Amino acid sequence: MSIRDDLQEIWDFYVAAYRSGDAAGCAAIFTDDAEVHSPYGPPARGRAEIEALHGVWVQHAGPNKTLEVIEVGSSENLAWTLAAYSEGEAVGNGTSLSVFERQPNGGWLIRVCSLNSTDAGG
Repeated sequence: MSIRDDLQEIWDFYVAAYRSGDAAGCAAIFTDDAEVHSPYGPPARGRAEIEALHGVWVQHAGPNKTLEVIEVGSSENLAWTLAAYSEGEAVGNGTSLSVFERQPNGGWLIRVCSLNSTDAGG
């Protein structure tokens, strides 16, 4: 499996958790000390804050959430994705730039994620 496939698989897990309203599942793809920066809420630092932020976001979740990797890169224990996300007109669209860290078990978790709205005023 390519690094692109590996990281898209993580995002696919996230989307499934998001669509089902599972904030803990959404937060599970982040490191314990991760950060999320977003135009949709205050910065969230640490998995507990990320889960709480997603607890608010998934209240409005529907079946339309998508997230597709556009670009990917990696070097040893770090990787990154630029991904396009969409939740439909009511919530918004944009891009997500995320830095992943390789974990001791060989898997990847997000260390830093920055969401950028492509909607006017978002």
